[in-house]
Amino acid sequence: MKSFFNNLQKSKRGRTWHQHVVPYEEAWAVRREGNERITSKHRKQSTAIRKAKSLAKKYKSDVIIHRENGGIRDRISYGD
Repeated sequence: MKSFFNNLQKSKRGRTWHQHVVPYEEAWAVRREGNERITSKHRKQSTAIRKAKSLAKKYKSDVIIHRENGGIRDRISYGD
């Protein structure tokens, strides 16, 4: 039963709902892992992080926060 619920977190393609906070056109964006298109764009990184946390909590996934140079700064997990 537990594996059934864990599989619900992934789409039919096997992608996760992990949310990445990334630099985007002199601003910040939230992008779902595996997507080319952004979910939302924000002037401040803190606002993008708030949005990503909200989505990650909803889908019990992770937030991966990137630095301006693209490196990973932090990872926050909301999975069970």
